[in-house]
Amino acid sequence: MDKLLIDGQQPLSGSVRISGAKNSVLPMLCASVMVSDGQVELENVPHLQDVTTTTRLLTQMGISVTMDEFMDISLDPSTIHNLYAPYELVKTMRSSILVLGPLLAKYGEAKVSLPGGCAIGMRPVDMHLDALQRMGASVSVENGYITAKVKKLKGAEIIFPRKSVTGTENIIMAATLAKGTTTIKNAASEPEISDLCLFLNKMGAKVSGFGSDEVTIHGVNSLKGTRHKPLPDRIEAGTFMVAAAITRGDIEINNIVPEHSRAVIDKLIQSGAEIKILKDSVRVKMKKRPKAINIETNAYPFFPTDMQAQMTALNCIADGDSSVKENIFENRFMHAQELVRMGAKIRVHDNIAEISGSKELLGAPVMATDLRASASLILAGLAAKGTTEIGRVYHIDRGYDCIEEKLQLIGARISRKPM
Repeated sequence: MDKLLIDGQQPLSGSVRISGAKNSVLPMLCASVMVSDGQVELENVPHLQDVTTTTRLLTQMGISVTMDEFMDISLDPSTIHNLYAPYELVKTMRSSILVLGPLLAKYGEAKVSLPGGCAIGMRPVDMHLDALQRMGASVSVENGYITAKVKKLKGAEIIFPRKSVTGTENIIMAATLAKGTTTIKNAASEPEISDLCLFLNKMGAKVSGFGSDEVTIHGVNSLKGTRHKPLPDRIEAGTFMVAAAITRGDIEINNIVPEHSRAVIDKLIQSGAEIKILKDSVRVKMKKRPKAINIETNAYPFFPTDMQAQMTALNCIADGDSSVKENIFENRFMHAQELVRMGAKIRVHDNIAEISGSKELLGAPVMATDLRASASLILAGLAAKGTTEIGRVYHIDRGYDCIEEKLQLIGARISRKPM
């Protein structure tokens, strides 16, 4: 197990290139099991633990997976022979549930372990299972495994009681090979879902309405292989934007879709950052102590829950008081107690964190509790006086591609050491 050591209070400057989006790549990898003709090729795949875990899962199912030095992945599903996703392989990530819909659509059966992932809330899979049952599947949950069978999925009207990214993705994928038409109402509309739908349509699917809260899928008989370049990761992009602001630095963030980060950009402008937006890059410069800003998370296009921890860290050294309201997950303030160890003034009650900005944080030993909490502690360490030691950094490796190397290139004094 490794730890990160950070010597803080070094303004960051330079440019950084953003990797492909984890939340686009993972469902695309899972969708590859539905291909009947040809191979799936994905470009610019991020080097992440969740990607490694997913490719291991697909390999044990019998899919041929190859990767080149440019992180392009080729998948040949013609050799699949196992419709089982064991707990040992999927216990660390919730997105493992995304093989359920594709397997059921193509092969009529699947046995998938209930997923794991960060301990930030319940994130139940009931909506996935209820929707698949409405499409004709027989579903049972026993001994920690979901077992599903169906002769042929049938189109249905699905009304989600609340927006769910993985729920929307799973049912879209399942519906591509279902008989008839499926309509998903109250669908999530994140850019990564639109990216998945564009990818599926290139494979021969008929998906429309994505990007809105109502998606329509006309089932087709088969899907073919295709080549696709996933979207840039808007959460990685947002994290580096905050890195510029929290260190009073000047960073150009390249290979992004600025519109996808609009909510984060708007908040950073409120905090006093100077931001220049180009076609596929953003330059963020902060010359003074940031102003405190209030945050409230919600589904896209509002402020993303995956950026809440990072913005909380910024508010910890900002001028003034702020509140951060978390509306998506009920247990996503575990980073607060670690930030307090560094001198932050945070009071958490229910789903709200009240923050009084401090002039500076002090380096301390802290422990990462989940993926985005890891990012917030790195950001706090970059701004803090002295040395910050972050344990359990395996969380950060699940969602950030070579983060310490990218930070080193723009001036961060950060290194990885064994515990």
